[in-house]
Amino acid sequence: MKVLLFNGSPHKNGCTYTALKEIEKTLAQEGIGSEIYQIGTEPIAACRACYACSKLGRCVINDKVNDFVEYARDFDGFIFGSPVHYASACGGITAFLDRAFFVAARSQGKPVFLHKPGAAIVSARRAGTTATLDQLNKYFTITQMPVISGRYWNMVHGKSPEEVLQDEEGLQNMRILARNMAWHLKCREAGEKAGIQVPETEDVIMTNFIR
Repeated sequence: MKVLLFNGSPHKNGCTYTALKEIEKTLAQEGIGSEIYQIGTEPIAACRACYACSKLGRCVINDKVNDFVEYARDFDGFIFGSPVHYASACGGITAFLDRAFFVAARSQGKPVFLHKPGAAIVSARRAGTTATLDQLNKYFTITQMPVISGRYWNMVHGKSPEEVLQDEEGLQNMRILARNMAWHLKCREAGEKAGIQVPETEDVIMTNFIR
């Protein structure tokens, strides 16, 4: 079992990364493999709402999003981390996940996110954390992903990695989140071995409010 830890910060080894490393360490203690994926600093274009992916099964924009979607198929769970910018998720991860989740829902083959557990973590100097968590959690709830929680909101505080390491409560919650993720994955594996199947998926029904 493997969990993909997504660092949505442009800072490779910054505050968000520090929180993800605490999760990585705890997952390893629980016997769960993980890998940190760096969004990097390359420009990520926003979704054009062209709906070409509905026909192609991939995005027409040529950047790393398509490669990520294919790479993510082999992971069993996901934790997406973002710094707080203007009381919301940073622009890079927002553009990235808008397209990645949209494409994943329209691609063929092994499901990328469907029914796999997901969690969000955020880092901030001071405020905007809960609004950012609400924003990121919506990617999971529209994709039928079980949302994994900690004991408190999944956040750390600090202006630098050194300050994040002083946030003992925040780091503790990262460890609790990691153990909850491991527990869910182990329960799912046990259920599959017992013959319990994922829920049946119905065709999408769309109702417009303006007629």
